Amino acid sequence: MTILVKKSSFLQIISIILALSFTITAKTARKSTDHDFSYFESPFESPSKHAFKSRNHSSSNLEQKKSLVPIFGTECRVWSRECSEEILRIAKKPENVKWIKSVRRKIHENPELAFEEHETSEVIRKELDELEISYRFPLAKTGIRAMVGTGKPPFVAIRADMDALPIQEAVEWEHKSKNAGKMHACGHDAHVAMLVGAARILKARENHLKIKCSTVVENPISERQGPLSGQFGTVILLFQPAEEAGNGAKRMIKEGALEDVEAIFAMHISHLLPTAVIGSRSGPLLAGCGFFKVVIMGLDGNPHHSGDPILAASAAVISLQGIVSRESNPLDSQVVSVTFLNSGEDDLDVKPKRVEFGGTLRAFSNTSFHLLLKRIEEVIIAQAKVYKCSATVDFFKNSDTIYPPMINDDRMYRHVRNSAVDLVGPTNFRVVQPLMGAEDFSFYSEVIPAAFFYIGIKNETLGSVHSPHSPRFMIDENALPVGAAAHAAIAERYLNEREINISIDGLRRE
Repeated sequence: MTILVKKSSFLQIISIILALSFTITAKTARKSTDHDFSYFESPFESPSKHAFKSRNHSSSNLEQKKSLVPIFGTECRVWSRECSEEILRIAKKPENVKWIKSVRRKIHENPELAFEEHETSEVIRKELDELEISYRFPLAKTGIRAMVGTGKPPFVAIRADMDALPIQEAVEWEHKSKNAGKMHACGHDAHVAMLVGAARILKARENHLKIKCSTVVENPISERQGPLSGQFGTVILLFQPAEEAGNGAKRMIKEGALEDVEAIFAMHISHLLPTAVIGSRSGPLLAGCGFFKVVIMGLDGNPHHSGDPILAASAAVISLQGIVSRESNPLDSQVVSVTFLNSGEDDLDVKPKRVEFGGTLRAFSNTSFHLLLKRIEEVIIAQAKVYKCSATVDFFKNSDTIYPPMINDDRMYRHVRNSAVDLVGPTNFRVVQPLMGAEDFSFYSEVIPAAFFYIGIKNETLGSVHSPHSPRFMIDENALPVGAAAHAAIAERYLNEREINISIDGLRRE
């Protein structure tokens, strides 16, 4: 830099010396330290304690608008492994580990069934209040939609389910279920605790929740004036009721859970993975699931002059097995299982007037699933006619018992994988195989890009080896802080790597 100075201007010389001194000091201050996370800082003010309240900024004119362009370019940095390690360090602080376990145990002691999670919801809201996190309640009767960040788009969501199962707990420990016949036998108590734990981490790092702005475009036509409010990015935390055969996800969606949300993630414990190991896969992960009930009767209802319902039902059950074995692609896994058959007659010498039977169907693609629905009905009705009977087939379409397949969006899966590898290391991430189980998180995935993943709780020393829905099911609580960190890292990193173009004229003005 060349500096021109008039010999007679002593004040100008002093001013230049001071300016050079200030420049050197500023450059020195920008050097990184061992724990320098300055790349997270926003080019605007960080959000206040109440993330969705507006703030006033200095007046904006055209020159000030132009000055924002280089600020965006220099402050939008790339996510690094150190970011993930910092999140995990926060999650594993002894006081945080003790706290997250206490949240899980409190919920475990008081399991509540689908759409009855009133006290569970109250526990969550109390924790959110203490963290000063805004939320909307109720959704789907007991559900919660909490928000951390600026309250401005883009919005990314993370979800946990809250309901328990009608199972009597057989595990003897200090925090055993106090509600007879009810138990958190699928890990939803852990899911809630990990999401509340993520809320705590995200709140502590709220000023880091922002998007990367690659270009700022001016609109010279607009004459709108006013200060700019320019930090963006919000994490939505969904606490959902009734995942277990209640389809709480459908009701949450209907009541606005996904409003403005562009991507969503969820986690489930797994007894197949070692503690704190994370697993997922791209594409089909969990099967679509449905149920059916069949009623077969003689054509005139008179068992002495019409067909034989027992014979018709037997033929129908056998024919159903051929749908999968003879009609489906052997590489496209499907299941049709008859699980009960009942004539309602105790007299062994009397032909029954009607026979009922039913079961379940599962498939890994929507096409295969809906084809199964069609073929099951066709086969049953045709076989009934062969034996001079009539048949009706009920798929319970109006009672929320049909779950679509859970298919991970490839881009969202890769985001989970990358986040997990940075968080727990490449050896602690596994590509898992699809399972025939079902999850109502699949309803979210039909609306927006989504990814579902697992965190391991298997520990043979502790006895946490039993499958979900077992009365002996238990978890290794050492997975809890890692799960909380995984949720937080996935959400924060999504916003950090979310690159968009922003129009200056389109920025929100307060």
